[in-house]
Amino acid sequence: MKIVLLEELGVENETIEKYKKKLEELGHTFISYKKDNDINKQIERVSDADVLILANMPLDERIVKNAKNLKYIDVAFTGVDHIPVELAKKNGIAISNASGYATDAVAELCISFMIQLLRNIKENEESLRNNGTKEEFVGNLLNGKTVGIIGAGEIGRRVAFLCKAFGCKVIAYNRSVVDDSNIDEQMELDELLKEADIVSLHCPLTKETEGMIGKIELSLMKNSAILINTARGAIVNTDDLVYALNNDMIRGAAIDVYDKEPPLSKDYPLLKAKNVILTPHMGFSSLESMEKRADIVFDNLFSYLDGNLKNKI
Repeated sequence: MKIVLLEELGVENETIEKYKKKLEELGHTFISYKKDNDINKQIERVSDADVLILANMPLDERIVKNAKNLKYIDVAFTGVDHIPVELAKKNGIAISNASGYATDAVAELCISFMIQLLRNIKENEESLRNNGTKEEFVGNLLNGKTVGIIGAGEIGRRVAFLCKAFGCKVIAYNRSVVDDSNIDEQMELDELLKEADIVSLHCPLTKETEGMIGKIELSLMKNSAILINTARGAIVNTDDLVYALNNDMIRGAAIDVYDKEPPLSKDYPLLKAKNVILTPHMGFSSLESMEKRADIVFDNLFSYLDGNLKNKI
């Protein structure tokens, strides 16, 4: 089979070469490319591929339609909303994801966001750099706070575990019943929003969750509450969040995901909001998680070649 890696996986070249050698020893062809957003180049590169590997770069439907030999898409990412899943399934193309590779990376970033916002780290640093002190920006502890987890999947439950270590009460909203000793109570969304000191989003982007957090939901939150989004940008209505931040409806927010992938334009609304930490979709990205992701992706691939589809979507 011809196997095409359409973008880098964030690991050392030696790692990719190791897997390439193994594939070639099995009689397969493996070609890797640097990321290129030119659709025509992508179509050309995938046109005769049997297997496509990619991470979070959007996969245009035209690429799938022109790849007549394509049988399997191996996604080096947890979410697959950037993949034309229905078209692929219609064409008999199998799909796997790399669920679990970034659980610790995202969860640790969430805890970092909570502490940075509660302790006013950004404001204290700016004060220090301007010959000031901490006096105006004395913050709060994470200990004793109520953390609301929206979406109690693997990452959400890991965040719950870490929050319990800090002495938090953890409440959750999830479509199904969750059996986890780190979650103290499961409740409806509006109840969670009213009770939580910190709301952390960990649900997938679906038709049901798109725009889930908007003006009404933000108005239910305490004005001392914090919103953290490391899930998907479109789950939150950006304009409503900017309004809530600039009008002190909530204390602050930390956002790692957006309704489009960074880089963001200079006039992107959140860049002008106050009391917000913004990061460029880095939650999943650590040296350790990138290595783990590559291992999962190629394990998926070898399993597929052996006739055993893993992490099926």
